[in-house]
Amino acid sequence: MELSRRSALTVIPAATLWAISQALRAGAEPRPGRPAASGSPASPDADRTALLRNTVAVLTGTTASNARPEVAPKLASLRATARARLAAMDGAGHGELFEGLPLGTSDPNLSTSYQYLYEIALAACLPGTGGSGDPEIRRRVVDGLAALHEGWFGDQSKGYYGNWFHWEIGIPAHATRTLVLLRDEVAAYRPELPAAYVASMDAYLRNGEDGDVDLDSRFHTGANLADITTNRILQGALLADDARITKALADQLTVFSTIDPYRPRHGVTDGFYADGSFVQHGSVAYTGSYGKGLLTRIVQTIKMLDGTGYVPGDSLTGVVRNWVTDSFAPLVFEGWMMEIVKGRAVSRTGTGYADVTAVVEAVVDLSAHTSGGDTEALEGYVRHIRQTARAGIDTTSFVSPVSIARYADILASSAPARDLTPAASHAAFNAMDRTVHRRPGYAFALARSSARISMYEYMSGENLMPWFQGTGAHYLYLSGADQRQAFGVDYFTAVEPHRLAGVTAPVETRRTVPELYGTLWYDSPEHGFTSSSESQNTYVYFPRATHGFSGGARLGAYGAAGLVLSDDAAYAAQQAGKLPEDFVAYRAADATRSWFMFDDEILVLSAGVTGPAGRAVTTTVDSRIAAPSSPVVLTGGLRDGTPWQRAASTPPAWLRYADEEQRTAVGYVFLSGPPVTVALDTVTRSRRLVRLANADTAVTKQVFTLSYEQAAGEPPASMAHALVPNASARQLASYAHGPLTVLSNTVRLQAAAHTGLGITAANAFTPGAHRVGRLSVDGPASVMLRRAGDGTYCVAVSDPTTTRSSVSVTLHGRRLRRVSADSGVRVRHVSGGTRIDITTRQAYGRSFTAVLRGRP
Repeated sequence: MELSRRSALTVIPAATLWAISQALRAGAEPRPGRPAASGSPASPDADRTALLRNTVAVLTGTTASNARPEVAPKLASLRATARARLAAMDGAGHGELFEGLPLGTSDPNLSTSYQYLYEIALAACLPGTGGSGDPEIRRRVVDGLAALHEGWFGDQSKGYYGNWFHWEIGIPAHATRTLVLLRDEVAAYRPELPAAYVASMDAYLRNGEDGDVDLDSRFHTGANLADITTNRILQGALLADDARITKALADQLTVFSTIDPYRPRHGVTDGFYADGSFVQHGSVAYTGSYGKGLLTRIVQTIKMLDGTGYVPGDSLTGVVRNWVTDSFAPLVFEGWMMEIVKGRAVSRTGTGYADVTAVVEAVVDLSAHTSGGDTEALEGYVRHIRQTARAGIDTTSFVSPVSIARYADILASSAPARDLTPAASHAAFNAMDRTVHRRPGYAFALARSSARISMYEYMSGENLMPWFQGTGAHYLYLSGADQRQAFGVDYFTAVEPHRLAGVTAPVETRRTVPELYGTLWYDSPEHGFTSSSESQNTYVYFPRATHGFSGGARLGAYGAAGLVLSDDAAYAAQQAGKLPEDFVAYRAADATRSWFMFDDEILVLSAGVTGPAGRAVTTTVDSRIAAPSSPVVLTGGLRDGTPWQRAASTPPAWLRYADEEQRTAVGYVFLSGPPVTVALDTVTRSRRLVRLANADTAVTKQVFTLSYEQAAGEPPASMAHALVPNASARQLASYAHGPLTVLSNTVRLQAAAHTGLGITAANAFTPGAHRVGRLSVDGPASVMLRRAGDGTYCVAVSDPTTTRSSVSVTLHGRRLRRVSADSGVRVRHVSGGTRIDITTRQAYGRSFTAVLRGRP
């Protein structure tokens, strides 16, 4: 059966999702005197049959899809993988099902063994390819499932060692899918196997409740919840257990709801927020990894449910479409997933373009369940990514052969390619402390942190040196470049962690978690530290910062962001005497920082920069990498207009970096502060330096670093500079006469003006009144003001602390009248000007805008 383009699911408003979930859950609960109800009481057998048939079509393709020439490489890849797995099965030794994967103490080996069985079954079940596979091979897989269950999985006293993920998600996913693919063989040969497996998987769901999902568990949220519930939907279909199916669907529906941080259901803060942010692990910005996995799993569920009646009413596709538009598209630049939302996955070798391949497959599939303008927009986005990505979309990595055929059809269409995000746009993901500023020719991505959001993520030997990734690190993506040559794992390998672009950090030697403790975590059960304990999360894996100010205002396509650097939760707890004596924590640098994002420039202000405890500190203007053979050219000019010489001691007023191999350039304008240090070195390091599982591959890169260096004991410093993407030398020299003006650069107030755009922007960090130009700001806030050519004024205000009930801003001068304003904004006249009062209570950092005009 070819999966239909008919939507079994249309649009459910997010506000109704919880009610539908509760109704499904009630229907799944057995009641005295009657059996458990099905979500589709009219034809439960037909619904289960359709669900299983759809799932097999998703995994193996259909006769029609598999006859397509575009799908042939995928099928060849599946067969080649299966042959390799069968050879490993033939070579297995004692205590192994596959050669090289000894069982009994290694949970990754057990999970990988299940993966190998699934991959063999997948190739053996491909329809429309000259046969449905060798029956003997299918039986070998069934025997393998039975052997793994009998020897290494079914005995609860021997299982559940290592990482909980393998037992609750990884193994169940591979085992369940394999049972679905081979359900006819299993029914004829080992009919007891599905029930035995489901009983064991229920028993291993130890972070749940009574063998089922527990929505109050911190392990059953977001992407993890979607994975677990998808497994349970399929298990229910295998066992003809409609109560299991409807209960799993009810649980999964909860991930569709927008997170309200002030009223979290079940205490869950993992998921999508109103501003497009996605958070997992309670505090990690994670759209590009866990968010991507959630998107994939949910779209697969939509395909599985096609034509069934398990979800009543309208459909879920509208919610998912909004995820794509608001949460994913702003973070994808020319086919590359930005580093700021990958957590520990930044240290993996297969990120970037490969991340977006998974998103593309989800969008392709989602477009088959939409209509009209939605379908046109999604398909146009797919074509846009294909046209702009420097690496082609590798469809052999798609999960479904059907998706490959649909993708080919979309590319063959003559409809225009179009990004879902305007080329000139500004996304303030303040709920996850991230900012993305885009213009034709570049995208600027900024990673912040706060008492709400983690400074970094380390886990499982991944992202070994993450310490400064959330302290103002930025990534400047330039159009037309192969981003693998500028970022990805090689960037983190080649650039020293305290010299990541945009970071202010102490100059000191830090050791990784394995170096400190000899294990992948801090192991101290008597103090509450085990591999997946809350203490481990809070102080080792993803500690939050300790200051509340992180965020900024968005005014149309322009934006401001501010950050007060602070120690992480681990150092604060150590100083308070709350951690064991052998626990190692590091102190941060001090700085107050702002980013004002215009059209051609990103203006960066820093104040109060110092390295406490007698340490030197570095503030990195930018760090970029290039191939060792690439002709990197550095040019600059002095304040008197003469050319800058690299060997001379006089610091430049502006500098231009050009990678002529990539045909990219970045300019830097220095407005105030200590002299900058310019370095261009060639380094060689192993990718294993940042992730233990990476191959020990040597990476050689030219590393350009531009920084302010402060020696130990120097007084706090302030500095101001601008990044000018794609700038020419002539353009950079013109900044000696504008248009940027720094109005204030202190730890209390940072403000600047762009005369060409008529914009004044300010971040106020402390209580009390702050005055800059025509603006007065009461207490901590972020404010942008723009005067248009028609005489109107547009104001944007946000509360980056997320704790204030209201913010007040006064525009001094002649009185202005309100033209329009967001809800919660009040405009009134005061002596000497116009006052704007904004109700920011429970706004979680979002911006409020008002348009004002002078009275005639």
